[in-house]
Amino acid sequence: SICPCINLGGVFVSPYALNLSSFTKLIKRLQERYPEFNRERIVDAVQEVRKNHKGVLSGMAISSIEEEASAIL
Repeated sequence: SICPCINLGGVFVSPYALNLSSFTKLIKRLQERYPEFNRERIVDAVQEVRKNHKGVLSGMAISSIEEEASAIL
């Protein structure tokens, strides 16, 4: 069977957890906001937000995810 996951820098993200284009936009916005952090650290922060919400980001506003990730960073 094939995993319906997307490998983003070694982190597997379910396509149902967050739309890929939204995820890409979110990471890009955070990279622009925090150029001192590499992409891996930013993805880790978003993953921590997901963990804090019982493994789910769907249904959350991108701005809310961005704010929570910013607090982590």
